[in-house]
Amino acid sequence: MFDLDKWQEILGTMRRNKLRTFLTAFGVFWGIFMLVLLLGAGKGMENGIWKEFGGGAMNSLFVGTGKTSLPWQGMKPGREIKFANDDLNAIRQQVDGIEILASRNRLYGEYTIVNGTKNGSYQVYGANAEFFQLNGEKLARGRLLNPLDGVERRKVMVLGEKVHKVLFGDSNGIGKFVQVKGVFFKVVGTFTSTGNNGRNEERAFVPFSTFQTTFNQYNQVHNMVMSSRKGTPVKELEEQVRTLMAVRHKFDPADKQAIYLENNEEEVARFEGLFTGIKLFVSVIGVLTLVAGVVGVSNIMLIIVQERTREIGVRKALGATPLSIISMIVQESVVITSVSGYMGLLAGVAILDAIRYALEQAGGTTSYFDHPEVNIGVALSATALLVVAGAIAGLVPAMKAANVKPIEALRAE
Repeated sequence: MFDLDKWQEILGTMRRNKLRTFLTAFGVFWGIFMLVLLLGAGKGMENGIWKEFGGGAMNSLFVGTGKTSLPWQGMKPGREIKFANDDLNAIRQQVDGIEILASRNRLYGEYTIVNGTKNGSYQVYGANAEFFQLNGEKLARGRLLNPLDGVERRKVMVLGEKVHKVLFGDSNGIGKFVQVKGVFFKVVGTFTSTGNNGRNEERAFVPFSTFQTTFNQYNQVHNMVMSSRKGTPVKELEEQVRTLMAVRHKFDPADKQAIYLENNEEEVARFEGLFTGIKLFVSVIGVLTLVAGVVGVSNIMLIIVQERTREIGVRKALGATPLSIISMIVQESVVITSVSGYMGLLAGVAILDAIRYALEQAGGTTSYFDHPEVNIGVALSATALLVVAGAIAGLVPAMKAANVKPIEALRAE
């Protein structure tokens, strides 16, 4: 039942003790505020790191060429390893557990892509249709490359959104032709990508077979990427590929520099371990915040009981029940913790929104940090838990006050 007199009395007590009330409320406010910021910052770091993966397959293995660093069977170190089409076929036939196998070549440096009077220097790649499934490019308009493009060696091209913006502005470039090194390609689609902090959109792709024949890279393969079947660790693919390439290209299997292997599955596992550590750290901070809030409220409630001992004695002498005294003190504790905790939650969310807005205005170019946010359910649960803990903290001194004998309370100074 709503008791207006009790609420007026609680508010009157807070007004008479402004400094004490403010310090108690600020301790709770600051604890929730910092907890929300830590949760948001941790989530922002997690979002930023996943963004750098660009939506690519987590169970993928990238294979690139390098130079030997160890002697092998009478051959000196320093030999450059080069992949060919036969290496792709050998991996496809002899390595177990592969789900998707793709290849990619590139024109080294940045080449000018021309559309009439507009042009720009961008990276130009040759890739087969499966490559996009593993690298994370997402279709924006038109279509991506398909297997028939490679079979028929079509002169078609897929542009990143940033390339399309420069060459065509706000108009639709699908179906139009662009020129690279004197060769015309028909634009069939555009893609978006968050990888490499958004710079992957500054790329253009043509079919792998078309690239080899058009740009005089026949039988050359710069990079290969593959994904493992469900239940097959990428580490197994890595070991099989290294052993197979060591035999085919005659280098020491222990030579880590002969070929470049990037195991995304291991990278993901490392980052997940980092995120677990961050979440554990934030959880510990959250528990300490709750403990500090509880201790602070409990101490303040003890002081309140001591200051109001004579008042409590008068109340009991006039017939006040222990329950009414306990409810009065606990209610004051709940009001302070709930209001200040909610204000801390609002302030933390507002700061995160401001940071998110600033990142968006800056073009979202911050590496490894993106879209800081907090799980409102977690934040509200922490606030509610602090309110309950504050009520429990106020309950102890309230019960002590309720057990004070009226005659002893009236004698208190």
